[in-house]
Amino acid sequence: MAVSAERITVYNLADLKNTSDDAIPNYLNSLKFTQSHRLTDVRLALGYSAFVVAAACFLWDFKFGFESTKYYTAVAVALYSLLNGVLTYWIFSVEKGTVYTGTAPSGETLRISTSTKKNVPEYYLSVEVEQPRKNGGKTETLVVVRSFTNWFDEAGHFVVKPFQSMLASAIPIVGKLDPKRLESSEDQPPAYTSEMLDALTSAGVSAVGTAAETATGADASSSLTGNGKKGGPAGKRRKA
Repeated sequence: MAVSAERITVYNLADLKNTSDDAIPNYLNSLKFTQSHRLTDVRLALGYSAFVVAAACFLWDFKFGFESTKYYTAVAVALYSLLNGVLTYWIFSVEKGTVYTGTAPSGETLRISTSTKKNVPEYYLSVEVEQPRKNGGKTETLVVVRSFTNWFDEAGHFVVKPFQSMLASAIPIVGKLDPKRLESSEDQPPAYTSEMLDALTSAGVSAVGTAAETATGADASSSLTGNGKKGGPAGKRRKA
C-alpha cells in the first residue's frame, strides 16, 4: 500500500484538506480524465491584472509625482477595486471550493468541490456529474462525507489506496474506470472467531495483538485466558 513520505500535522484541518485536494487531480488524470484549468486560469488572470494595475500606479507616481498623475491614479484605484471585486465574486460564487473539473473518456463532465467544518475532522465532497449533450445533458449531484482517518495514519502520512477507493466507490464514473479500487469486504479488517483465537493461543501466539483489538473486551479476555478467569490457562476450557 503506497504511503507518502511527507508527514503533516494530523490536528491541522487545512493540511488534511489541502493534501487530500492535491491528490484528486493526480488520481483522476491517471484514469485518462482530461482536466480543465478554466477556473484557475480566470482566477490567475484577474489576480495578475490587479497586480499589474497596482504596480503601474506605483511606478508612474514614483516617476512623475502625485500631482501630475492623480487622475490616472484615481482611475487605477477604481480599476483595481473592480478587479478585486470580480475576483472575490469568482472565488466564492463561481469556483465555490472547486478543486477539480475534467471530462471522462466517455464524455461526462466531472466537477468536485471540497470543504471542511470547523473542528470536525471530516472531508466534505460535492460532486457534479454532467452527461454529454447527446445523452440529454442531465446533471447529477452527489454529496460524500468521509473521515480523514480513513486515509491518514497516526503519524500523518497520506495513504493512497483507501483515498482512491473512497473516490472510486463514491463516484460511479470513477469506479467504472478503476473497478479494482472499488471498496469491498476485502478492505474491511478480518473478524476473528473464538475458534480462531483458540487456535492462535494453542499455537503459542502471545497476546494475539490484532485479534484482541477486534474482539470485544469480555470475549477477547475469555478466548485468551479461558472461561474469563484472569491468568487461567487456555487449555482448561478445551478439556472441559
